Amino acid sequence: MRAFLLSPGNVADVKAAPEWLAMIAPPCDLFLGDAAYDAKIVRNKAEEAGAKAVIPNHPVRKNPYPFDPGPYRARNAIERMFCRLKDFRRIATRYDRLAINFASAVALVSVILWRIN
Repeated sequence: MRAFLLSPGNVADVKAAPEWLAMIAPPCDLFLGDAAYDAKIVRNKAEEAGAKAVIPNHPVRKNPYPFDPGPYRARNAIERMFCRLKDFRRIATRYDRLAINFASAVALVSVILWRIN
């Protein structure tokens, strides 16, 4: 199960999350997101996709959802992956004007990093 969605830089990730969750096939077991993904629509879409949403509650949430920090620790691997991608200056600064070129560069760097490990 792999899905990749490139959203515009001026759009919040939480707005792109429902579309990304719809792309996942077969369904995943867990949806790991940081507090920025703490929105009812994201939690509902994750549930529709057959995944348990593991998202910490936003500090201003009045009615907090139950949160299990155990599975959330796996998010560290995701954050490390983004840091490795940004080691490549072309990805970190996004020199490309066209989204297709930037997505291709991300895919190429991902393959390079996969082969290294």
